[in-house]
Amino acid sequence: MKFLTFYLLILTYLSASTLNLSMSSSPSRLNPILANDSASSEISDWLFNGLFKYDKNGNPAVDLAKSYNFETPTKLIIKLRDDVLWHDKEKFTSKDVIFTYEQIINPKVFNSIKSNFQEVQSVKALDDYTLEIIYKQPYFKAIETWMVGILPYHILKDDKDLMTSSFNKNPIGTGSYKLKEFKQGQDIELIAFENYFEGKPKIEKILYQFLPDPNTSFLYLKQKKLDLGGLTPIQVDRQLDDNFKNNYTIIQKPSFAYTYLGFNLKNEKFKDIRVRQALSLAINRQELVDILFFGYGKVCNGPFLPDSFAYNDEVKTINQDIEKAKALLKEAGYDENNPFTFEIVTNTGNDIRINAAQILQYQLQKAGVVMKIRVMEWQAFLNTVVHPRKFEAVLLGWSLALMPDAYPLWHSSSDKLGGFNLVSYKNETVDKLIEKGSKTVNRDELGLIYKEIFKIISDDLPYLFLYIPDSISVVNKNIKNIEPSFIGIMHNQKDWELEK
Repeated sequence: MKFLTFYLLILTYLSASTLNLSMSSSPSRLNPILANDSASSEISDWLFNGLFKYDKNGNPAVDLAKSYNFETPTKLIIKLRDDVLWHDKEKFTSKDVIFTYEQIINPKVFNSIKSNFQEVQSVKALDDYTLEIIYKQPYFKAIETWMVGILPYHILKDDKDLMTSSFNKNPIGTGSYKLKEFKQGQDIELIAFENYFEGKPKIEKILYQFLPDPNTSFLYLKQKKLDLGGLTPIQVDRQLDDNFKNNYTIIQKPSFAYTYLGFNLKNEKFKDIRVRQALSLAINRQELVDILFFGYGKVCNGPFLPDSFAYNDEVKTINQDIEKAKALLKEAGYDENNPFTFEIVTNTGNDIRINAAQILQYQLQKAGVVMKIRVMEWQAFLNTVVHPRKFEAVLLGWSLALMPDAYPLWHSSSDKLGGFNLVSYKNETVDKLIEKGSKTVNRDELGLIYKEIFKIISDDLPYLFLYIPDSISVVNKNIKNIEPSFIGIMHNQKDWELEK
């Protein structure tokens, strides 16, 4: 009888469905409040839940929370689910949330999310499943702040130092999958959590294969050793055969990042808006997308994510107009005998950005503009050019968030050492709108404010917003129930089924 039971267990293990993924780097800490690198963050997302999450349309939705309401603009009451278990079968309660908050704000715990909680005045448990959160003032990210993964009080309460805790290598969460084992630089296996509060995932295991070389990942995809992966535009356009296309579905969507040409607005050359307008009219953004990404991308029109609540679709793409660009430059005092000349600086290690600089140089030349290019090693670029603001123009990228925060990039007070207002942009109207938005809890009202910010910044041209590359994913056609959405495909992974 024992032999039969053992045999059935082995048979079940061998026949269990497995989702094969890859990671290019090994996680450092599998702890949601310490997961600063992309590998740690991705694995932690399987293991932990926040009180809230984004739904497939990019709107805030409940996760460990059951419901919430603002009793006043600064008092948030959250009702927690009472059916959530940790991976060790202990019950999740408000104690866990209080504990997580205390760890995040603990000065001995170094994390990158501490600033998100600066507006929190107090967090109190009214009972095991009710929280009262008081903010210092109305705060536009009051809900998004609590999307961070929650830690288990009962396991970590006696730990002296969370930074060095063994928990970071052997985490216990509430997520849809639990960790089998974690060893640095090796594959990572996750197992479906049978007591997950939204129901056990249909795919039994997730295997992350450690593949540091992206070329190896592509080879594994071609050999059908991975079920999911990312492709570059050139791979999609030039390197896929019919067999690959028969095995995989190709899914493309705009990535959450843009590239821009930023002007140093303290430099006399760029203070005249006619110069910035001329440079904007002299370039062909669609040509950049077509050459760099074989069309797998879109033109960027402004600072916030397309199709999000903050995006202003009334702002249209600026089309190339060489004659108008020349006329504006002439008005500003530049012509064939006195051409407008400037230098852009960008970094090594990003061939697409360097190629973009060369295309821009060629395009601007048609309007009589002489653009010089300097390429530097990343750290030297940051330390000697970007941080001290010693540039005329820079070619850089920035991430696009589902909940944008205009303060770090666009508020004039962020024009300081360590701030992200690298181009020294200053507009009093924008400052006031940002300040108003930071105290606006209602998402519809916030959307109107951010659409106005979008329009003003797009008109002011502190940057030339250039392009948003596509994120290109491929998925094994044997996986059923995939629903591509605004935020990607992973939002309903627990419902995926892998056909043999």
